[in-house]
Parts: sequence; structure tokens; C-alpha cells
Amino acid sequence: MTAGNHGKPRITAAICPLYARGMPKIAGYGSRMNRGPHLRMPPKLRPGDQVAVLSPSWAGAGIFPDVQEIALKVIRDDLGLVPIEYPTTRMVGASAVERARDLNLAFADPDVKAIMAVIGGSDLITVLPFLDATKIAANPKAYFGYSDNTNLLNYLWNLGVASYHGGSTLVHLARPGGVHPTSMTSLRHALFDHETVEITPLVDFTDLQPSWEDPSTLEHELPTTSEPGWHWHRGARGARVVEGPTWGGNLEVLQWNLAANRWILSGEAYEGCVLILETSEEMPSAEEVFRMLRNMGERGLLAQFAAVVFAKAKAWHTHAPLSDVDRAAFRADQEAAILRALDIYNSDAVFVYGPDFGHTDPQYVLPYGGTMTVDGPAERIFVQY
Repeated sequence: MTAGNHGKPRITAAICPLYARGMPKIAGYGSRMNRGPHLRMPPKLRPGDQVAVLSPSWAGAGIFPDVQEIALKVIRDDLGLVPIEYPTTRMVGASAVERARDLNLAFADPDVKAIMAVIGGSDLITVLPFLDATKIAANPKAYFGYSDNTNLLNYLWNLGVASYHGGSTLVHLARPGGVHPTSMTSLRHALFDHETVEITPLVDFTDLQPSWEDPSTLEHELPTTSEPGWHWHRGARGARVVEGPTWGGNLEVLQWNLAANRWILSGEAYEGCVLILETSEEMPSAEEVFRMLRNMGERGLLAQFAAVVFAKAKAWHTHAPLSDVDRAAFRADQEAAILRALDIYNSDAVFVYGPDFGHTDPQYVLPYGGTMTVDGPAERIFVQY
């Protein structure tokens, strides 16, 4: 995808391999569906490799340097990698051009084998026009991020390059009480191997958060809530197994991309993919979630996906400190809103609500553009790293 500072980007076969190859044929609509575009998985890392740690959105590392140092120590000591910060990693208020420059440099540097985002934010979409798509496509490497980083995950997807949804140096590597084994195990798979792994329900989780202003709050784990279990809704055509590349990310950010009409491909580009979605700490209401999905439906986008996997919603924040009962009701209302949208626009989709890859903790790091298998009859999910 190429774009200047004005107007819509021009999709070309040279920049977007998905267009060069054409869309895949449907293998069949029986008990098993296996289709969707094929994206390149970035090369795996080895101990001692360099990892760029960047702030393509909000430079939280510059505001909370002590928290960032905890994360860098995890990268060095637990993962055996060498973290490299760039000029804008801790530069609060860096311009979109400056942040794009660091991204372009990191992708072009042959010594950098992966890129980790410090955290999300709210304006990464303004960085995209200044990226060098040709250079990035020619140097695929593992990119880790979620939330506002959905902008860049989707950008890479458009270039035919898979990446990883999840992992934040501030949030997950500097987690209270240390990195959760679920997060660390999935991160290791994403970094170092190509294994196919089952994603399973947790024992417990939290949507509370520490105070980064007081690093002592990071010494102990936060209170948790018992896992309520995933909810499976198998679609109008009955139980089936769906296998395809993932696409999606943060629902609010995708809504911004749809409104900008610059970075979302035509609907058929996503045919046969698995839609993975999550909502942010801003906690959009159930009605807002329905309306965002309705917009995707009216565009003809929602109907393209053979399966929809929606992460458990974060239902607590300092701006909305809900009780346990109210948090459960918030999530139930969101699930009902999703079902309402799917009933209208894609009643055939296999729908699963509850896996932890969004703004709750711990978080699974998932391939974005890699293969996910959603096994309706067995109610199991597998991903290939």
C-alpha cells in the first residue's frame, strides 16, 4: 500500500502481494473450512538477537522510565535478547514523521530481528502515511503490539506480512508480580518457534491495573477474578471447523480505519479469514459495539469471516471502577450486542466469546495473519506461530 500525505492510498500488486496473487478459491463449505490469503510469517529469532523497542503511538516509556527499565530487563534476562531503543522511544510528543522514521529504520536494519511496541495510544494512524511500504515489505520481521498498534498490524497485513497481536513492554513485561506464564509462553512461541499451540481458558484473570506513578504497586500481583469460561455460538450451518489467517484487532481502531477509508482493503480480501476482535480500556458500551459492528456489516465486511473470536472485555478502569457484578453484566451485554450484529450480518459464522488476548490480564500473544483453527465441534482453538 502506498500513500502520499493526501488522498487515498493506491493499492498495487508490487506493494500488496494479496492483490498480486488474487484471492483464494473456497475449498468448500462443509464440516471443515480451510481458505483465506497466505501471508509471510516473519523469521524467528535466536538468543542474542537485537529487538527494537519503539513507541509508534504514545511514548509511555518517557513518562514512566522506571517501569520501562523493568521490561527491558525481562527482554535481556528472561528472553535472552538485546533491546535497542530509538530516539522516539522515550520522546513524549514526538511527531508522526519522527515516529515513522524510527519504524522505517528498525525495519531496514538487518541486525534488528523483531520490533516490540512499548504500548498503544490513540494516533498511530497518523504515522502510517510516512512509512516506507516498499522497504518494510522487503524486510519482514516480527512486530508485537495491540490496541492502537492495530493500525500497524493491519498495515503489515496489507503488505502480505504476518505479525503478532499482543505484547507490550510496559503492560505485559513490566506486569505487577512479574510476567504471567501464559503471556511469556505465547511470546516465546511467537519469537522462537513455529509450533501449533492450543489456546485454552485461564483459571483466573484481572482487568484491574497498577499505578505506574508508584512502582511499588508492581511488586505484587493484582486481585483476580475466576474465569467464567468461553461461550461458543456455532452459527446457522451447525458445528464445523474453521481454519484461516487471522485479521482484526482492536474494534475501535478498526472503526477509525473504516472512517478514514485508507487502510482497509475491499471485502473479498478477508474472505475465509478468522476475525479476532477486542475492545479497549475506554470500555465502549454494548450499543457502541453493536454500531461499530453494524458499520462493518453494512460495508459487507463482517460477512466475509468464517469465524469470529472476541476477547473478554476489560470492564474496569479508574474512570469506571465497576463492581464484580457490574463487570460481569458489562461483558454479558457486550456479548449480546455482538450476537445481535452477527444475527443480522453473518449468522453462519462460528462465534466464540471470552479468550484472553485483549485488555485483560494475562494476555495471549496471537499470530496476526498466521493460521488459527477454530474447532466448533470440539470447542477448541489452535494457532500456528
